[in-house]
Amino acid sequence: MEHLILHYGVIAIFLGAGIEGEPFALAGGVLTHRHWLSPYAAALASIGGSCFVDQLWFHLSRHYRQGRLVQRVAQRPAFARSLLLIERHPVWFVLLFRFAYGLRAVAPVAIGASRLSSRVFIPLNVVAAIGWGTLFTALGYWVGPQFEAIEARYGTGIAVSMVGVSALVLIVALRRGRA
Repeated sequence: MEHLILHYGVIAIFLGAGIEGEPFALAGGVLTHRHWLSPYAAALASIGGSCFVDQLWFHLSRHYRQGRLVQRVAQRPAFARSLLLIERHPVWFVLLFRFAYGLRAVAPVAIGASRLSSRVFIPLNVVAAIGWGTLFTALGYWVGPQFEAIEARYGTGIAVSMVGVSALVLIVALRRGRA
């Protein structure tokens, strides 16, 4: 397992942070605590994945507003909330949407559909991704000892399963309540 993480861990964090976010950034921090990955590599993968995917959705929404995928996202209730917040507080919205569960998946699409210019969005998105990726990677590093204690007591498979099931339950509960 260590061999796979050493070779593909940064790629997995990059892709996961862009698609699902927090669980992968936190896992990157746990892996840095174990000295399996460099803290810089884990943080940069979290930052890069988050920033890249949000840029992608922004530009897809900006250039393909009438596309089926963009229209499907636009039908979500969180999309209308996002547009309202973008119009009222564009800078704060871009800086903070990653931390507001329920807006994370629709916010870049809503920003792309708004009047916010790419000249404003791109640097704010980079700054926000740096803050988010650094914070969640550091939190993962901080919970690393707790993960290792669970692993020592119950084994790696049980520890990973417990974390995975906990993350899945939390994600499902939050999505049902907000999105």
